[in-house]
Amino acid sequence: MQPAPPPSDRLFNNADSFAQVFDEAWNRLSRGHASGSGGSEALLEAVLAQLADHPFAQSDPAMARQVGEFRIRLLGL
Repeated sequence: MQPAPPPSDRLFNNADSFAQVFDEAWNRLSRGHASGSGGSEALLEAVLAQLADHPFAQSDPAMARQVGEFRIRLLGL
């Protein structure tokens, strides 16, 4: 599957920029994600893989994962 292009050509190496594209990717991928196929952990992995080229994910992948996990808890995703 080809990753979707980022929603903007203006991506920044910070958590806020990553959070914005994370939310969009999560919502987009969750529509096609079967609830029984690994749950939110599998979906998190899919979103992180899709956003692997984001500057923040490249510079600090561990923190990008934490931002994603935080967004899931914060928004009840």
